[in-house]
Amino acid sequence: MARWWEVMDAEAMVDADPVNPMRLFYELSARLPDNAIVTADSGSSANWYARQLKFRAGMRGSLSGNLASMGPGVPYGIGAKFGSPDRPVIVFAGDGAMQMNGLAELITIKHYWHEWKDPRLIIAVLHNDDLNQVTWEMRAMEGAPKFTESQTLPSVDYAAFAASLGLLAIPVDKPDQVGPAWDAALAADRPALLDVRTDPDVPPIPPHATFEQMKDAAAAMLAGDENRWGVIKEGVMTKVQEFLPHARN
Repeated sequence: MARWWEVMDAEAMVDADPVNPMRLFYELSARLPDNAIVTADSGSSANWYARQLKFRAGMRGSLSGNLASMGPGVPYGIGAKFGSPDRPVIVFAGDGAMQMNGLAELITIKHYWHEWKDPRLIIAVLHNDDLNQVTWEMRAMEGAPKFTESQTLPSVDYAAFAASLGLLAIPVDKPDQVGPAWDAALAADRPALLDVRTDPDVPPIPPHATFEQMKDAAAAMLAGDENRWGVIKEGVMTKVQEFLPHARN
């Protein structure tokens, strides 16, 4: 486990364009309040939730682990606030889930947050304009390149939408903004939304990737995936962290 966390820390700090999604979770982990409730939507956010967050005694977490239903992250967070209005809640959601129902649920938050003893409900949006989990499943399981027509999302200003409802809105498009963004959201007197521009090319490489998965991913790149150069670069930089020596801080 000590070696695992060394590798996870190193992977979170790999450069990306613009923000490595693992960095978003890594920076929160040490900042998590002792009584935090953390929810994650299905999709790539669940990958990083599982790999980068260190839960301590007293914390709680929730995600759609069996059916992998898309869109429950923000509703789970709202439910957590009604069940435990005195506890801070953090939600991770992809931009596909936010466009599916998360934006509408921000209106629910606007309507009810004044009733909560602790007003902190923080939603971190992984904004990459891609249905990223399915894109990676197509590559790794089918050997198929990204199907742009179904996978590309319209870009939405999630921060502006949240601000229009009176919530704290924090846009993030640089790695060194991630930590201060969490600090501001955790110190806020109202719900907050972090609109984080994450890199869709950072691969959710399994700890023990199979030969078939690697072969299919390579076939997808050779078939003309439009993100192939970014995927190759990020994949090499991420995977190599498993083999480099790392000294824990």
